[in-house]
Amino acid sequence: QVQLVQTGGGLVQAGGSLRLSCAASGPTFSSYDMGWFRQAPGKEREFVSAIVITTWVRYYADSVKGRFTISRDNAKNTVYLQMNSLKPEDTAVYYCAAGAVTGSNYYTATPYGYWGQGTQVTVSS
Repeated sequence: QVQLVQTGGGLVQAGGSLRLSCAASGPTFSSYDMGWFRQAPGKEREFVSAIVITTWVRYYADSVKGRFTISRDNAKNTVYLQMNSLKPEDTAVYYCAAGAVTGSNYYTATPYGYWGQGTQVTVSS
């Protein structure tokens, strides 16, 4: 069983930066693939980024590529999402997730069995 607790987020002006953190309980954090998703009001949840443990490959949605960076610190059982050059369209509730990615399904919710509580990110224009 893995519990994910998110911190960070808040209100920022367009062009600003925020860092989200997701701390995991349990000794097996290093064996999980980690992802970030977001959901804006009235929209479906969408993939933001993922990091696959077996390859250490990082994946990003086209909408955030070049602006967001995912990283993990296994010693601290924490995954981070550094968000730079934020835009109003980045406004959403952000969720971290842990699971086991198979093949190329990292961008779907399917492989992620554990989810954080969500944190609001609001970008003002």
